[in-house]
Amino acid sequence: MSELTYLQAISDGLRDEMRADERVFVLGEDVGVFGGAFKVTDGMVEEFGAGRVMDTPLAEAGIIGAAVGAAVVGLRPVCEMQFADFIACGFDQLVNVAGKMHYRQGLAVPMVVRLPSGGGFSGGPFHSQNPEAWFMHAPGLKVVAPSTPEDAKGLLIAAIRDPNPVVYLEHKKLYRSIKGEVPDGTYETPMTARTAREGTDLTVIAYGAMVHVALEATQDLDASVEVLDLRSLVPLDEHAILTSVAKTSKVLVLDEANQTCAAGAQVAALIAEHAFEDLDGPVRRIATPDIPIPFSPSLEQAVLPSVERVREACRELLDY
Repeated sequence: MSELTYLQAISDGLRDEMRADERVFVLGEDVGVFGGAFKVTDGMVEEFGAGRVMDTPLAEAGIIGAAVGAAVVGLRPVCEMQFADFIACGFDQLVNVAGKMHYRQGLAVPMVVRLPSGGGFSGGPFHSQNPEAWFMHAPGLKVVAPSTPEDAKGLLIAAIRDPNPVVYLEHKKLYRSIKGEVPDGTYETPMTARTAREGTDLTVIAYGAMVHVALEATQDLDASVEVLDLRSLVPLDEHAILTSVAKTSKVLVLDEANQTCAAGAQVAALIAEHAFEDLDGPVRRIATPDIPIPFSPSLEQAVLPSVERVREACRELLDY
């Protein structure tokens, strides 16, 4: 076991898979000599060469399109978008080509698109989005969002080995702020939910950076609060969600993305349909208002879900 940051764990998982499988290669803007916008691929071009750590033009559609072609002929490409927001330029290739290739032609498309996502660092409206719901709606794509270094490595390895295209959301705020013990060598984290903390009085459901907000907000409450980390959005671990809600009878769904049609909305709909009789209070949701993320640090903090908002919502639910 080694203690790694979230960013180091992603880099470690990518290196391990590239060492173990020559079919795995990386492509994206500045991933080679520069080492990636956030240095996830730092030093990889020296180890693996420019043929497996490929700098590309500023053309997201070209990056994803090239990856689709490579995956179809048996390689396992890992695309890096410098920011998740830029995936919009490659949307057609990912959603209409990669996602539908197996249905249309029976071909596996084993590729990963890494999306540095999320706010909290004053990146403004073009560098802070959480676009996971776009891809939850698209058939043929898997969507994962780790919250810990251990899961960041294991989910990336699982995504690379999966025969389907996987959208891998890595939250930028966690890159260097979160550390944890990470197993050495290769391992796969299942695309299922995990219980981050056991509880009996209330369930908070979150993923990515919001798991840490949930844990901090509920650690000093005078109640037993369960925190469920989804880890995977597609496939969604419905059994884990419904089991937790049945145990606690009260639930808060926490999601950093814009609230309309977000991942949290799907979770809330699932609970309302299948766990209504288990509930002892309304399904509460906290998400980001449907506005662009502000540049201003104070305004950004005002719109993103905060520890204080989550704590107050939990207290209201517990008192319901």
